[in-house]
Amino acid sequence: MRIAVLDDDLLLLEQIKGTLECHQHVCHTFADGTSLLQALRQETFDLLLVDWHLPDMEGTDVVQTVRNTHGMLPPILFITRRNDERDVVEALSRGADDFMSKPLRMGELVARTTALLRRAFPQSMGARLDFGAYRFDAEQRTLQLHGEAIGLKHREYELALFLFRNAGRLLSRTHLREAVWGDATDTPSRSLDTHMSRLRSKLELTEANGYTITAVYGVGYRLDAVNTTALNRAPVQQRAAATETLSG
Repeated sequence: MRIAVLDDDLLLLEQIKGTLECHQHVCHTFADGTSLLQALRQETFDLLLVDWHLPDMEGTDVVQTVRNTHGMLPPILFITRRNDERDVVEALSRGADDFMSKPLRMGELVARTTALLRRAFPQSMGARLDFGAYRFDAEQRTLQLHGEAIGLKHREYELALFLFRNAGRLLSRTHLREAVWGDATDTPSRSLDTHMSRLRSKLELTEANGYTITAVYGVGYRLDAVNTTALNRAPVQQRAAATETLSG
């Protein structure tokens, strides 16, 4: 998963980064609130770790800004030396999902981040996933649409699975490249666009099949579920209205 860590203690930042990356996460570090909030205008993360005392603002202000701008995702773990009950209450009331006191215990940090990610993204934990007409088998690395197998190359499958596991979320281009290619800096941007175009065609991502893909200029892509029941009911309603008009 892609995690952002905000703390002005550079040694602690490196310690957290090393620990989380040992557990297969991609970790981005920030030393002040302004840089993180600027990054969030064009980037997406699965989890935020936020310190209370920062050089330019309070961590609680960062948390509240994220919640006002991005809603309930991503989950936020607050980290601080302040551990009075009223401090915990304030952090949680401003939008944090969990709270840890310094000095941090790295084993507990890993356990808490894992729990937050599991709750926020439960679809990422299953081996067999159903999304309407689409069925993934993560162990066999296969994808079916209406029971028919879709032939996908390695990267295409990884990208499709990641998109469906994050359906409804706007994912930045860097986030997608890191998740699928591993190193965004070595992956040409046009490669992502090419793969998206192929997936749109191969997976028949249309309203009729329940999912559409949208490119958001300057940010990335979002896979959205479509209310197929409403779509199917619309023609019936239109015919009923036409019949009433004729009979009138």
